Amino acid sequence: MNSFLIVCVFALAAVAYARPGDTYTDKFDNVNLDEILENRRLLVPYVKCVLDQGKCTPDGKELKSHIKEALENNCAKCTETQRRGTRRVIAHIINNESDYWNQLCVKYDPDRKYVTKYESELKTVKA
Repeated sequence: MNSFLIVCVFALAAVAYARPGDTYTDKFDNVNLDEILENRRLLVPYVKCVLDQGKCTPDGKELKSHIKEALENNCAKCTETQRRGTRRVIAHIINNESDYWNQLCVKYDPDRKYVTKYESELKTVKA
């Protein structure tokens, strides 16, 4: 399910105020994901927010507030930009932040119903 991807969108691409039946707001769709993914000082606070291990910015709170819904409805309210962004973020976390990836899986998908597909799809081959 693409919905698990929302769990790791710490770039705010898949967050904010949703109205029933609509998509999540696109006001964060232009966030520079490269800047966040290349700088752990930017990325880690979002991860810790989502894991309830640190303070949340207002946008981090929004991200966290939509994880469960997005997980349950296959990210139905995500825009296409948000779906692409979530795949990039998930791939980065799987391949570069495995400890955080494992913690996110335990918190949001303890039965591993959603993550197995994406781990095999997005994990890079290691030499």
